[in-house]
Amino acid sequence: KFNKLLEWIGVLTAILYSLFVAFNVGLEFIGFSLLLISAILIGIWAYRLKHNGILFLQVFYGLAGIIGMYRWFG
Repeated sequence: KFNKLLEWIGVLTAILYSLFVAFNVGLEFIGFSLLLISAILIGIWAYRLKHNGILFLQVFYGLAGIIGMYRWFG
C-alpha cells in the first residue's frame, strides 16, 4: 500500500509540475519544487521495487528540479 502511495503522489506532483510550467503563470518555482518532490517519491518507489532504470531517471529529474529552482532565483 505504501508503494502505491509513493507512486501516485509522485505521479500527481509531476503532473502539477508540468502544468505549472506549461501555463507560464508565475508558478515555475513551485513547479520545480514539485518536480523535485516527485523525483524523490518515485525514486524511493523505484528503489523499493528494484526498478533501476526509473530510479536512474529520477536522479536526473531531481537534478532538473534543483537547477530550475536555482535558476529561477539566480
